[in-house]
Amino acid sequence: MKAQRIVILGGTGFVGSHLTSRLAADGHRLLLLSRNRQAHRQATVGRNVSVVSADVYDAPELRRHIAGADAVINLVGILNEGRRDTFARAHVGLTRLVVDACRDTGVHRLHQMSALNAGAGTSGYLRSRGEAEALVTASTLDWTIYRPSTIFGPGDGLVTRFDKLLAVAPVMPLPRPSARMAPVYVGDVVEAIARAVADPAISVLRTFELYGREVWTLLDLVRAIRDARGRHRVVLPLPDALGLVQAHVARFAPGKPFTPDNFRTLLIDSVGKRDGLAELGMEPQALSAWLPRLLGPSVRQHRLDEARRKRRR
Repeated sequence: MKAQRIVILGGTGFVGSHLTSRLAADGHRLLLLSRNRQAHRQATVGRNVSVVSADVYDAPELRRHIAGADAVINLVGILNEGRRDTFARAHVGLTRLVVDACRDTGVHRLHQMSALNAGAGTSGYLRSRGEAEALVTASTLDWTIYRPSTIFGPGDGLVTRFDKLLAVAPVMPLPRPSARMAPVYVGDVVEAIARAVADPAISVLRTFELYGREVWTLLDLVRAIRDARGRHRVVLPLPDALGLVQAHVARFAPGKPFTPDNFRTLLIDSVGKRDGLAELGMEPQALSAWLPRLLGPSVRQHRLDEARRKRRR
């Protein structure tokens, strides 16, 4: 396999941090474009990896960094909008800039992160993902699009997020409890991209749906996280009318734990129809097998261990 020079946008995020080490292990030379290089200096640790501070929304600057690359990987994505970072800007606008920069600099290979159900439903998140895909597929580039379901792994926004909420909430009102998803392990997503990078013959002009082998309802998943931790918490399923009210209130809370757009995204089950992992010769890992490793010892186990330590004193 020929080593490539690859420019990665979003390389210091959750998926990007895992992907960087995976691609570096294959011998690729990686350039990560970051808003703040100093905040991500740890990302430079490793073979053939460098991080530069860059405004990826500045077209001339983006072209300068992309010029001479063998491929570009765009992992940039947001789940909630801010005053400046909107879905239109982060997903559609940036993708347009990347496509144009690749065209102007003669870089033909583009890997684009998207989402399962991109373009479907009424949520701004999914609509903007679909618009970004349309820009990529309409280009003359050798593109590959990745459509993951909800991604889980160490430090994720799924298991880790609900575990933290359950730690402080004696009662958790849960909107869209019947929403279905097939969570996919971050390591599987990363491996899928690495295989597509290594073998353009199997991946150019293709879209891969990446999802796990287990289908969960949101209610079952949150209860499983609660039970694995041994927490005594009430998970209260909400009808959609109350769930939407909760979303309108929660969007003003610090960190925006839930928003109306999140609610609209959950109206469509995040379960795939075409197994992209299988198409890449992979068998997905199961969330149920990973839960104990992601959560660590249960609350009850912590108490038992503490009791044993006190007895030894």
